[in-house]
Amino acid sequence: MEYLSKGEKMAKSINYVVLFVIALVCLFPFYYVVVVSLTTETELIRKGIVWFPDQVTFDAYKRLFSGAALIKAYQITLFRTIIGTTLGLVVTFITAYPLSRKMLPGRSIFMFYIVFTMLFNGGLIPTYLVVQSIGLLDTVWALIMPGIIGAFNIIIMRSFFEQLPPEIEESAKVDGAGELQTMSKIVFPLTLPVMATVGLFYAVYHWNSYFDGVMYLNNPDLFPLQVVLRNILLSVESLFVEAIETNDTVGKLAFKMAAVISTTLPILVVYPFVQKYFTQGATLGAVKG
Repeated sequence: MEYLSKGEKMAKSINYVVLFVIALVCLFPFYYVVVVSLTTETELIRKGIVWFPDQVTFDAYKRLFSGAALIKAYQITLFRTIIGTTLGLVVTFITAYPLSRKMLPGRSIFMFYIVFTMLFNGGLIPTYLVVQSIGLLDTVWALIMPGIIGAFNIIIMRSFFEQLPPEIEESAKVDGAGELQTMSKIVFPLTLPVMATVGLFYAVYHWNSYFDGVMYLNNPDLFPLQVVLRNILLSVESLFVEAIETNDTVGKLAFKMAAVISTTLPILVVYPFVQKYFTQGATLGAVKG
């Protein structure tokens, strides 16, 4: 058992208290958003700040999900996130692994052009013209293909591969394994931490992306979640007028907060399951440049 002096115990206690306070400060805005989304407009007006609603109501969520457009948007965004993250991981893996091999001819040149894209790009109009020329406009693939791979994610995964002990691959080759067998049966099973890290980056990008939906889509049936929520929030004034005329208890603020929760909750639910691997993978990928 580790022995701590009185001063060390006091310092440790202070650290716990400070971290607990910081955690409360970080969690309070989210808690307040949840509370407001479950509170009636009358109570919000009467109290101003609500710590816990006297009467919990899900009317804001019922109104939010009453239209078919939002359900369709969830389906589009889920499809985009799952397929986009999967394809992104596959392409990043098969790009980063060869680049981690020092014997690869032109390795430094490839890395230069990959890093170059982090600083410079063709711009908005050339990107749009490329998407148009390959026939992706007004298709769900316009939301996936242009951002299928990220230079930063390649660097993280390549750094992870470079830190793997070379003896692992050498022993596989001694046993007669080729490059593909070594990659698929030896290296790939060891990549869970960095896969979770990069996968979370891709998933958050696809889930939160808004601009490409506005840029490349004209068909409302293909709009992702963020675009549909934006359209809903822009029309919240007319919805509120309609709510007053029908004596509805849903207010503008509760409606907006319900939209925020509906957007962020899926990512918050997924994150705790990958947090352990995310921390480990991000640390390993940051040791080498």
